[in-house]
Parts: sequence; structure tokens; C-alpha cells
Amino acid sequence: MHSSKFSLVLSLTLFSILSACDSKPVELAPPNIVWITSEDNSKHYMDLFDDHGTQTPNIEKLADHGIRFTHAFSNAAVCSAARSTLISGSYGPRLGTHYHRKLEKVPMPEGQEMFPYYLKQAGYHTTNNSKEDYNIFKSDSVWDESSKKATWKTRKPNQPFFHVFNIGTTHEGKLHFTEEDVKAGTKTNPDSTFIFPNHPQTELFKYTNALYLDKIKQMDAEVGQVVDELKKEGLLENTFIFYFGDHGGVLPGSKGYLYESGLHVPLVVYIPSKYENSINLEPNTRSDAFVSFVDFGPTVLNLAGATIPEGIDGKPFLGKDVTKKDLANKNESFSYADRFDEKYDMVRALRKGKYKYIRNYQAFNFDGLMNEYRYKQPGYREWKNLYEAGELNAIQSQFFEPKPVEALYDLEADPYETNNLANKEGYANTLLEMRENLNSRVKNMPDLSFYPEFYLIENAFENPTRFGQRHKTDIQNYIDIANLSLGNFNSVKSKIETSLKSSDPWIRYWALITCSNFGKDAIALKDQIKTMSITDNEAINRVRAAEFLGLIGAESPIKIMTDALYNTEDSSEALLILNSMTLMKECKLKYAFDIDRSRLKNNMLSIKLIKIRVDYLAS
Repeated sequence: MHSSKFSLVLSLTLFSILSACDSKPVELAPPNIVWITSEDNSKHYMDLFDDHGTQTPNIEKLADHGIRFTHAFSNAAVCSAARSTLISGSYGPRLGTHYHRKLEKVPMPEGQEMFPYYLKQAGYHTTNNSKEDYNIFKSDSVWDESSKKATWKTRKPNQPFFHVFNIGTTHEGKLHFTEEDVKAGTKTNPDSTFIFPNHPQTELFKYTNALYLDKIKQMDAEVGQVVDELKKEGLLENTFIFYFGDHGGVLPGSKGYLYESGLHVPLVVYIPSKYENSINLEPNTRSDAFVSFVDFGPTVLNLAGATIPEGIDGKPFLGKDVTKKDLANKNESFSYADRFDEKYDMVRALRKGKYKYIRNYQAFNFDGLMNEYRYKQPGYREWKNLYEAGELNAIQSQFFEPKPVEALYDLEADPYETNNLANKEGYANTLLEMRENLNSRVKNMPDLSFYPEFYLIENAFENPTRFGQRHKTDIQNYIDIANLSLGNFNSVKSKIETSLKSSDPWIRYWALITCSNFGKDAIALKDQIKTMSITDNEAINRVRAAEFLGLIGAESPIKIMTDALYNTEDSSEALLILNSMTLMKECKLKYAFDIDRSRLKNNMLSIKLIKIRVDYLAS
């Protein structure tokens, strides 16, 4: 080559290199984002996440081009509470959105909207097909369309979209089968299935597991149909796809309970090729970062480049300014369970790394307490019948017996939470650390559930977060009384006695619950509590006092509870009273109630949940 030509080529090459260095990176258009949710399935039924699961080829294909999150959690173990967390990006006990089914809807905190609102503000088309089930008042500015016909196809040309597609194939109701269904068999061989160690190892449970694995496969095919539709329209290269379960379930003892089978969900995020450089994780990898439903909305907003509002609890786990170090440090998840339909309880849980801490604030409310919809599933009925017949081992029986006030599990050694380490040698420091962590969370939130639900409906639900802040000190005091259950009775007896005499009815309320947690250990306070069962000016405290006396066999609770039920004009208070009556019917002493329906006020039997309880008590 002549030197002049060589010089020209060299100059052009250098110019090209310099120009490339000076040029700005190509700015990508906002991506599309699709959520595909399947109802009521924890990670335990998919081979992608669990050794005992079935293959899900369509979801696995998404993982081949995306991230498989091995520690994704719903913050609540039931639909409306879980979905309210998803849509708000905040913890339910702070917002008042954590009861299922809602008796009253609540507003979002002042100045905040459900997260799709911020996508719309950024120019997105937002559609939901079709389940909402929020415990929050929804404004018209959240969805462009929310219905069974909602589709991204109604957007304007080149408009980015956020679309939610809900699959009900795996819902709990699919396990309300008949004897004829059992005879028809399943595609999955029942003998090949794995039965959790806390379940009875019976033919019925084999069939139930096999049927559910069939449903998982069917759901996977439906996921594939959604992906194929995106592919046909040439959208895969610029669409993030989140596949996840909307909470755990749905074999007995999962949905509605803060065990891993109720909370630990499958999550795969498909990464479109155009946007691989916009996140700090490579496709076809796994992440062990702990991500929870409070984080999902902020993550979508972050990927979309939209505003993440101040004051929400969640943090993004993908997109701008999220580093691998950030993800490596995410190792905690907080969860909550309260009323589930007509069944009341109050449980909080914290997972950190391999350890799980569960705080049962009303430990005498055993897990298996009658919950009408649960017991439509034949597996539940068989489990209870075997317990009553004395045919279960100690682990299988735990579901129908009073719970520990606190429990600690090593999930690597004990993934099905059967061996409580709370009082075991060598775990004292871990227990204390987890206890203090959870205690700090509920105090600083603050957690509204330390008031009874009926009181919140009457006094707080116009603006729950403001009510919580104004009464934060009171709530912290109630938590301190509740935490007396964690000590030795003799060491806290004088504090309980003082609390039972408090002028604050909710101090007395938690002191009575604490006594019920201690059971017969608190018998020295029997006379004081007997007086309260007659004289306390709060009906629910008279009921709680009678509950303690009934649990220890000191006095029949029937008259006090029944009178309180007849006298209340508040349906939500009646529902809480009926929960105590159901506990009395099912506890060891099996008290029998004869409710005169004509004495119930305000047409209460027109309320489905109340009628369910009254009918059960009469059975």
C-alpha cells in the first residue's frame, strides 16, 4: 500500500475510534413490563425451584433468558393482603390493608398513589387482566383498563405498557374435589409425589399433591400462551416479563399461614435483549437476594424510569443504581397474618438468611381452628379427622394444638419448620437478634393490629397511617405488654397485674391475651380476671377474660361470651367474639354454645362471615 493511502486509512480509523469514544450511548426507549401471576402456589411445586416440583418448560424458558430469584416472598400469605402490598409497595399493618376479607377499604397514605399511577404519569399504558382484590380505595388514575378483556393492544402507537395477567388455574378452589374426581385419577402418578412431613402420609394426600402438580403444569402452559402472544407481536426484545406466584399455598397449612409454604414464591424475571446492559445481573443466572412484594412496584418504576414516591416501604431490586453489592446485602423478609375470612389470629414473621423467626401473639389460637373455606378441601378434613382419632405423630399434630409464643427455625436443616429451636442450647443469640429485629419493625412501623380490628374500623380507617403516627407511643406500650408473654410468668406477674388494672382498655386487652398465652401458669390471676369478666367496661375484654378462664378450665365462658354477642351492635366486634367462641368449642374442654339467632342485632346474619361462624357453632 502506498504511504499516502496508508496515512488516509489510518486517519479515518483513528477518527472513527475517537468519534465512537466521544459519542453518547444510545438512549433506549422505556421498556414494556408484563406481570404474569399464578394464584396460590409456593415455590415447592416447581422443579425450577424445588427438588420435589414438576417441570415447567415455559417458565424455564423465561429463566434461560432471565433471572431466577430463589428467595422471593409474599409479605402476606393470602390474596387480598398480598395484592394490597404489591399495589401499594408498603407493609399492610402500617396501612391497615392486612385483613382478609376486607370489612372496610382504606385510603392510600396522603400524597401517595398505587404504583401504576406513576407509570401512567410517565406515559405508560396500564392494564390489568383482571384480578384486583385490593383492600384499598382505588382511584381512576391507576389502570387504563382493568377487566377480563384488558390487553396491552389498546395502547397508542409506540406507547410503552405495563400489563398484568392473572392465572387462576392453581387457585385453592381447584382442590375442592369430589370422590368422583379421585376415581378419575391424575396425570401425575400419586405414588411419585412428595408429602410434607407435617402432613399425614395418606392416599388422599398423595392424590392432592398429584392433582396440584397437574395444575402447575396447566398453569405453565398458560404462561407459554402469554409469552407466545408477545413473541408474535415482536415485543420480546423490549419487554421485561415477571412470572411469580401471588402468595404460597395451597396444600393444607400453607395459604393463610406464615410458613415457607405460605410465603416463599417462585419468581423469574425475563430480561429483554435490548436492556441486558441496564441491569447488573446477567441473563440465565440465579439470584439469592431476598426480594419481597413490597419491592415489586418500586422495581417496575425503576425499570421504567418513573418516579418512585417517597414514603413507601419497598426498594427496587433491578434497574438503575441497583448494584450486585446491594442485592448481596438483601437477606431479610418480613411477613404478617391477621384475620383470614372469619378466622382471627395475629402472627408476624421474619426471615434472615437461613433462619426464620415466628412470633405468635395469640399462641392459643391454634392453626387448625375452623376456617370454613379451608375445610372445603378434603385434605383439611382428613387431617383434622386423623388428629381427633389420635392417629397423627407429634409433628403432624402441631397444626391442631396451641403454638409456641415464638419459634425459630433453621430452614437449611429443617425446610418444613417442624423443629422449634427457640429454647434449644446454642441458639440464644440468634433468637434474641431475630426477636429484637422483629420487635423494632412492629414498633417503628407502627403496627396497627395492636388495636382490635373493630376499633380501627371505627377510629382509624379514615386515615390509618396518620392514626398510627398519632398513636405510635400507645402502640409501642401495647407491644411491651404483649411481649411479657416472652418471659417467665413469675418474673412478669406484677407487671401483668398492674396492666390488668390500667385505665387504657387496650393495655388490659393485651394483659388478658398475655395471660391466655401463659395458660395455667397464670392461674394465680384467676380471681382478678374473673372479676374483669363481669365488670370490665369493654365487652371484648370481658370476652378475653372469659377466654382465659375457659382455656384453663376455671369457669365456663359460655354466658359471658354469648351475652357479649347479643349486646354488640358492631358486626366486626361480633366477628371477633365469635372467633373466641369457636376456639372454646374446639379447645380441649369443648364448650357447647346455643345461640339464639333472634337476639343478634342489626341483621347480623346477613353478613356472610358471621353466618358461617354461627352455623358452625350450632353444628
